[in-house]
Amino acid sequence: MTAFSFVYRFLSNFLFMAMVYFSLNFLDRYQQRAIVAIMVLVYASMRTVSALRSFYFYQRIERLEIETRRLATILQPVEPPRKQIVGEVTQLRRHGEVKAYIDLLFLCLIVLLCLAKIVAS
Repeated sequence: MTAFSFVYRFLSNFLFMAMVYFSLNFLDRYQQRAIVAIMVLVYASMRTVSALRSFYFYQRIERLEIETRRLATILQPVEPPRKQIVGEVTQLRRHGEVKAYIDLLFLCLIVLLCLAKIVAS
């Protein structure tokens, strides 16, 4: 299921990049191309800010994980369900980080594509 979520994230970002590429290539006039590229840049910047904020959130979760593990070592009789919950949270955080990296990779490619279409006449 995890691999499917990564593949889905990759494909959805790739399709968005392909849509931007083809829409910018089919526009004949420079003005239209520049307007569409600027609109896509604004959208990409909003998604980038959201992805970067999620990294801050993941960093806070990681601190909680470390604190929970430290407390678990101090209090020796730790219940197995709690260990399992901490492990699941760690796994979900890592998968979220990988998905955010995938998003940022494609957003950078989209920004480069838009800037190339704006600069090139």
